[in-house]
Amino acid sequence: MELKFEITVIPVSDVDRSKAFYASLGFRLDADFTTARGLRVVQFTPPGSAASVTFGEHLTEQEPGSARGLHLVTPDLATARAELVSRGVDVTPIWHDRDGIFHWAGTANRVDGPHPTATSYGSYVSFDDPDGNEWVVQQVVEKLPGR
Repeated sequence: MELKFEITVIPVSDVDRSKAFYASLGFRLDADFTTARGLRVVQFTPPGSAASVTFGEHLTEQEPGSARGLHLVTPDLATARAELVSRGVDVTPIWHDRDGIFHWAGTANRVDGPHPTATSYGSYVSFDDPDGNEWVVQQVVEKLPGR
């Protein structure tokens, strides 16, 4: 069986404000349509990604801002962070997990600075969208075998 992850729906309170935010990140706008019955679908794809985020009207019953741990990956975390900052995003400084394996929820176990020995999978920055949906950007220079 072949299955590819295509989209995740994120809960937002103001669709147009969110649309402007994701456009400001440099994400590609793939769709923005409203059905006759009021279902609105807005879809964006991050640069270089095969998966997209979707938000709109009547798409989810989740509370706006309740999406946590949405992950993006980049081979150059410092450059990605600098570009996000230049686009007006409030991004954390680079951090890593004290245990060195993925990361805990929220800010628990965070240590300032990049992981001292890992070039891949160990260093992160994070930011929230206007509703508080949490995005984590992880540095991955070289993927583990089979990924």
